[in-house]
Amino acid sequence: MSRVARVPVTVDKGVEVQIATDEITVKGPLGTLKQPKAGNVNVTLANGEVSFAAADESREARAMSGTMRALVAGMVQGVSKGFERRLSLVGVGYRAQAQGDKLNLSLGFSHPVVHQMPVGVKCVTPTQTEIVISGSDKQKVGQVAAEVRGYKPPEPYKGKGVRYFGETVIIKETKKK
Repeated sequence: MSRVARVPVTVDKGVEVQIATDEITVKGPLGTLKQPKAGNVNVTLANGEVSFAAADESREARAMSGTMRALVAGMVQGVSKGFERRLSLVGVGYRAQAQGDKLNLSLGFSHPVVHQMPVGVKCVTPTQTEIVISGSDKQKVGQVAAEVRGYKPPEPYKGKGVRYFGETVIIKETKKK
């Protein structure tokens, strides 16, 4: 079983953690995040550290204690530093432009693709072929990046499409006559 729950989460300066009977709330300079609390996990806050322990010795309780610890650690990091995902556009004529809470993409289709950003997620385009998606909720940032990549994933013959920054695409060899 995982031993992740044995390490307590240290709360950064400027971050406030509140533990209720059914949810954990983390407030910080970048926003507020809430997470429902698992019933079989005991959560305690002492000396600026949040500790997690299984309420009983069942397999599910031990697994959920590690999961809760990882989720709260991500929440603390999100409200203090934030998360970001970088995407790059590869292909002739592929462009991106952020306008407020919308991302306009030209991906070789006959029409432009407009993606609406959810609340709490910001999008910036430093260049026409680079997209930076940032926010305090790790799950939302990753989901929005996956949705944008899903419009035109990199194809295996020329590598054109929307990729994560640093993603390597294995290029296939074309058919020979």
